[in-house]
Amino acid sequence: MAPDSMTSSKISASIVGASGYGGGEALRLLLGHPDVEVRQVTSERHVGSFVHHVHPNLRGVCKLKFTARSELKPCDVLFLAMPHGESQANIEQYRALAPKVIDLASDFRLRDPAAYEEWYGHPHQKPALLSECVYGLVELHREELRGATFVAGCGCLATAMTMALWPFFKAGVVRGPVVAEGKIGSSAAGNHASESSHHPERAGAVRSFKPTHHRHTGEVRQELAAANGGRVPEIYLSGTAIEMVRGILVTAHVFTAEPLGDADVWKILRAAWGKEPFVRLVKDQKGVYRYPEPKIVAGTNFCDIGFEVEEGTRRVVVMAAIDNLVKGTSGNAVQAMNLMFGLDETTALGFAGLHP
Repeated sequence: MAPDSMTSSKISASIVGASGYGGGEALRLLLGHPDVEVRQVTSERHVGSFVHHVHPNLRGVCKLKFTARSELKPCDVLFLAMPHGESQANIEQYRALAPKVIDLASDFRLRDPAAYEEWYGHPHQKPALLSECVYGLVELHREELRGATFVAGCGCLATAMTMALWPFFKAGVVRGPVVAEGKIGSSAAGNHASESSHHPERAGAVRSFKPTHHRHTGEVRQELAAANGGRVPEIYLSGTAIEMVRGILVTAHVFTAEPLGDADVWKILRAAWGKEPFVRLVKDQKGVYRYPEPKIVAGTNFCDIGFEVEEGTRRVVVMAAIDNLVKGTSGNAVQAMNLMFGLDETTALGFAGLHP
């Protein structure tokens, strides 16, 4: 029986680290969820302050004040939105507070301790738990997430890149390495100010910040291996910071066994994603937005995927656009939570976006 099932028909939820961008976005989405009641939100820096002092978009919507982690009470589901490394240090404490835990950070995304050390540069503190945690990309792990108790949120760049590439590996048409670049907005770096986030340094910038060995590559390789006969594919990712607040655009270069036409690629993408509620295939013949564009998905849980075939070659350029804070973080986590509690996975995630 859930902790609050005797007193409320709603799922009780709390968020650890709710003053950050990811935690704040989870709060925004959960406040609009008809089956959820947010009980507590923590922030060690803002204890006692009203939520709207940190997240002004929630003024008049949320009357909660931030509490300290030490004040957390049991709930039905606990969202962890802390910086990397903090959840693994005290995960037993958090799991004791709630029968279902969703960690938005990178601590439990990789199943192999050796892979974790390779991509994060230090040993995992609780390696035995890595295989227990379900990777939270709903489109790939929907059945595992139904009734799951411990879920790892996905990396934002990893989400976009995996969604773009998975259909091609599943169809068995990829030959050779895949090279991709992810252009990403400033909110992905979090809300702690730094020299690189200073406005004169960020404005007008197209800055390569991780041209090689981006840590999200480990997630992509892990997830695509399942569609590649268990073999870890040769994937390379570069990260570029651009003057945008929300959003990611991944552009991946896929080389196929034989030259493909548009009809072949449409068939591959529709077979993989045609029935997915949050995947839109975008390839128009005219107009400004002929391909996926982060601006169009801002604030939404959609992943827009498009492509262009280079005629006379074996190259297919695949593009995916997401909001890094929604489908790339908190929206995907709420989608997973819905499945964990047996709800319609689209609940509270229906925002269609804005234009212009």
